[in-house]
Amino acid sequence: MDFTLSREQRDIQKAAREFALGEFLPEKAQEFDRNETFDLSIWRKACELGFVGTFIDEKYGGGGLGFMENCLITEEFWAVDAGMGNAVITAAFGSELLKLFGTEEQKQKYLPPLVRGEAIMGCAITEPDAGSDVTGAITSAVKDKDEWVINGSKMFITNGTIAKYMNVFCLTDPDHKDRHQRHSFFIVETDRKGFQANKIHGKLGIRANDTAEVSFSNVRVPASNLVGQLGNGFRHLMAFFNITRLQICAMAVGISRAALEEASNHIKKRQQFGVPLASFQALQFKIAEMATMTRAARNLYYEAVWLTDNGKMDHAVTAMAKWFSGQVAVKCADEALQMHGGYGYIDEYKVQRIYRDAKIVEIYEGTKEIEKSIVAKNILRI
Repeated sequence: MDFTLSREQRDIQKAAREFALGEFLPEKAQEFDRNETFDLSIWRKACELGFVGTFIDEKYGGGGLGFMENCLITEEFWAVDAGMGNAVITAAFGSELLKLFGTEEQKQKYLPPLVRGEAIMGCAITEPDAGSDVTGAITSAVKDKDEWVINGSKMFITNGTIAKYMNVFCLTDPDHKDRHQRHSFFIVETDRKGFQANKIHGKLGIRANDTAEVSFSNVRVPASNLVGQLGNGFRHLMAFFNITRLQICAMAVGISRAALEEASNHIKKRQQFGVPLASFQALQFKIAEMATMTRAARNLYYEAVWLTDNGKMDHAVTAMAKWFSGQVAVKCADEALQMHGGYGYIDEYKVQRIYRDAKIVEIYEGTKEIEKSIVAKNILRI
């Protein structure tokens, strides 16, 4: 098995790292984290350099690359700063669904602005009472002649207050005997009457990335805004998750690297009992474990994304990669903060932000419990 990246992939990886180091400056990362803000000019610059929507086909202005390249960029961004990295890389969140199931007209209309830095997208799935159980979503879309009327609310929506349009998961056939055929996706432009978004404040981490609660009050969209097949929303969503979860793996490995770097630098500089902390075997073992777990997580997600890019997507492998890399990220962040001692508990030190940012990778796009359930069911065939 060859784990060597191609020359083009290595160049993309290097360019992403250089961009992140040049743009995600420590003082800015701290400012955006404290104030829950972000400078969108950084996102626009990333678009100009081709870092956003790399998997979007060239005919729509994208890079026409695989999901591996997108993951490489994501990992490098998160290795520098998770909040700013996420604000940039998720600007095209939801375009994966259009790539898979959108009509040609939809792709021509909604994809090019994303890569040109003219629009930010979102994907509204989770509801106040429907998280892991997506089939419990009750935001409704009712047909009225040649339009659909949407009512309901969504929670924890990435880019909710800044997106120009988003894919919305709606209940379209509540009485269908198969609960997996009751929902559909619709594109909703956020300037439509009845749409409202309220920014969520006080998140534990990735505070530079906009998250909101959104509501729909008789929001009307044309029938042409239906994404994919009516009633196939759940199946479309699962296909979407199997792609976006790969990106979460890359986020997890990126922040694991950040934790390892911060811990290594600190224990080499910090002295106790007249010698550097790095001379203590107990801490050496922690560094060795962090490095090993991070490498294992990367290899696992590389396998998952390689299978996906080569038309051999394996849901179980993707789920394995997602929960394991998330577990590694949280473990590495915890160990890094522990090695900082009291300093790790102070806002001035980056490691406390890494610690807070890491937890999200075990939650969004499918909790670790959901991922383990997917793995088990694939093994047990139930």
